Amino acid sequence: MVMVMGLEGTKSNPKLTLLPLIALIFYEVSGGPFGVEDSVRGGGGPLFSLLGFFIFPLIWSIPEALVTAELATSFPQNGGYVIWISAAFGPFWGFQEGFWKWFSGVMDNALYPVLFLDYIKQSLPLFDRFAVRIPALLGITFSLTYLNYRGLHIVGFSAVLLALFSLSPFLIMALLSIPLIRPRRWLAADFGKVEWRRYFNSMFWNLNYWDKASTLAGEVENPSKTFPKALVGGLVLVVSSYLIPLLAGTGALESSPSEWEDGYFAQVGMFIGGSWLKLWIQVAAAMSNLGLFEAEMSSDAFQLQGMSKMGMLPAVFASRSKYGTPTVSILFSATGVIFLSWMSFEEIIEFLNFLYAVGMLLEFAAFITLRLNKPNLHRPYRVPLPTFWAAILCLPPALLLILVMCLASLRTFFVSGAVILLGFILYPILVQAKNKNWILFVENKDVELLVSSPFASVEEELSLVQSDS
Repeated sequence: MVMVMGLEGTKSNPKLTLLPLIALIFYEVSGGPFGVEDSVRGGGGPLFSLLGFFIFPLIWSIPEALVTAELATSFPQNGGYVIWISAAFGPFWGFQEGFWKWFSGVMDNALYPVLFLDYIKQSLPLFDRFAVRIPALLGITFSLTYLNYRGLHIVGFSAVLLALFSLSPFLIMALLSIPLIRPRRWLAADFGKVEWRRYFNSMFWNLNYWDKASTLAGEVENPSKTFPKALVGGLVLVVSSYLIPLLAGTGALESSPSEWEDGYFAQVGMFIGGSWLKLWIQVAAAMSNLGLFEAEMSSDAFQLQGMSKMGMLPAVFASRSKYGTPTVSILFSATGVIFLSWMSFEEIIEFLNFLYAVGMLLEFAAFITLRLNKPNLHRPYRVPLPTFWAAILCLPPALLLILVMCLASLRTFFVSGAVILLGFILYPILVQAKNKNWILFVENKDVELLVSSPFASVEEELSLVQSDS
């Protein structure tokens, strides 16, 4: 193992402030109501969809956001949950968590260039042709990857502008729908048409990934204060961006649940406001997918950079460009996106949900373990509950995770099992390469002390936080 010099020797770049971080969290989790149409179809009508977006944030989003706030401020370094798991259970499980979450994130990101073209082709059918579609997908992926390379502060600023543009047509639609709304329509439900797998996967996908922004905590200005505020702001923005368009659309239209498919909000806009609103929603949906791609790419890349600084991945993943961005980590994540973009929408959703669920169960376990074994760990933000009630807080979302996994298809179990097995194989190979000096790794004594000893002293942990913050 060799000490790597100059990996951080790039020019200083602006840190993420509150508003760009809220926008990035918004795009990590949501990006707007595009994709929630499936919850109406899967739920057999508006009732279950609306109830879901009222109830699921209480039993899922809020607990995940609270746990993220406590752990991200306790360990404000790039890598996020990889560091939490390593501190609680050791580097083997930290690596597995990182591998599962990175793979899940890359699968998620493979959706967005495809969805972008799916919205565009409604007005420009040319992009439905294979000879045009494939170069367009590659061009979009390369262009957005380059934007990520140019700097996280640029990505954050772009996310703010994209969020304002993407949500504006739905605010207009909600105002125009008021005279057309009939509250009885919100109570419609055809219990015989409920598709539970589709419903729960749609709910889960639209309300997860609150922890993703933690992977770039080292790039945030004053993370101990900024992160909790950003998570609260993101939560309000996400839930509002779902409920307001759903209340407007389902209350104004007497439509069958089977009509509520991806992209149906454009038809809702046509009915409520006319062709101009339909076109605006289509363009906003397309642009929102760009924001989703940028946010996910940033988190995936900085997660790999954080894992490299911890000595889990080769040193090349920790290298930064002159813009302060992890160049190799970005390229590696972009390559994964290209290779996974051939999968269907529903396959990707189910696969990434399963892997994400496994990782989140491990995060909740780490949260409780760190509360029990490291009660004096410096926690700038602490969930205002004693450990017993903090564990009870994690119980409903844990049960939801298990339910989502149980509803998965046999194919999903097989593919996810293969990914998990690959992680188990990769770890000893990388450890051997590190010990034998086959590949250059970063030597970071502070981080190694933490990940090699699940029960390091409080003084050692404080030294780690101070050295990296």
